[in-house]
Amino acid sequence: METVVRTLARGAQKAELRVFCCEGADDHGDLPTHRLPSDRKRMAALEKALSDYQPDVIEFHQQLRQALRIARRFPRATRVLYRHNALKSPRTPLDRWRYERRFRQLDGLVFVSEAGRREFLHDFPRQEPKAFAVPNPISVDLWRAPVENRDRVIAFAGRAMPEKGVHLICAALPAVLERHPDWRAVLMLNDWDKHAAWAAPHVAPLERFGDRVSVLKSAPLGEVQAVMQRAAIALTPSVWSEPLGLTALEAHAAGAALISSGRGGLREASGPHAIYVDDLTAEGLAAAMDGLIDDPERRLALARAAQTYVLQTHAPQRRATQLHDLRERLLSARRLAG
Repeated sequence: METVVRTLARGAQKAELRVFCCEGADDHGDLPTHRLPSDRKRMAALEKALSDYQPDVIEFHQQLRQALRIARRFPRATRVLYRHNALKSPRTPLDRWRYERRFRQLDGLVFVSEAGRREFLHDFPRQEPKAFAVPNPISVDLWRAPVENRDRVIAFAGRAMPEKGVHLICAALPAVLERHPDWRAVLMLNDWDKHAAWAAPHVAPLERFGDRVSVLKSAPLGEVQAVMQRAAIALTPSVWSEPLGLTALEAHAAGAALISSGRGGLREASGPHAIYVDDLTAEGLAAAMDGLIDDPERRLALARAAQTYVLQTHAPQRRATQLHDLRERLLSARRLAG
């Protein structure tokens, strides 16, 4: 989420912008940033800072409850909630009514994909006029590497949890590695400490392959980039509805050919430039890996087209302009409404 905010902010050249965030980050770069205490005083400090700044638009990322508190405190501003994943579905008609009342305090709700927006509107169809999609951008230059002469590596980067399809990867890899002894795999599993009890039994059978399978637990971003910039194949076999799939964008930008489940916003991330596995089983995933391994020309063409696609479609300036224009429309509508 922080990566997306920074990327969009750096591309926002048309407006005065300030980022309010909790202290603790080592480097905010050249962004105009107001640091808030990370303890319970942060909301009071945020309200004081916003009172001093008097913004025309307040864009609150992710936290609905905190966004509503700020919205009530600053009723004259244009107030936007930017969601990086789905809101909880209402369990009862009373739940839906309560959510609908809360949404009245917001002028816009932004989602990171059209798929995410549709999912929201399935639960809250009355919010259609104020629901929008601005897909995640990616700074391709930070990831880009030549698509030619890649290492014979199958790479995965994501949280070590069921939703990401880690169990499918671990079940599919043994047969693939046995059929292709000159190939390796690198699994970069984030939040390992949180999910180790579930993930470790799935990863354990891969130990028999020795150094042909590397498991990097909660690897830093620089290490993830280095692996993706050399891997021939990347995987995003998510079994849930991904909000967009930033890891898919990163794999494309880095020059890997991607195998994807296509669920949620993943097809928006990749367009027609990924191998989509509709039979999302270990066997289906293994067949997709075999297909790309056995067809290096297709693998190269797929990687090259995908890298160009994300450079053109998901460029920071394009997404920042899209978001700026949306803010301006919402601001104008608010002013006209009085």
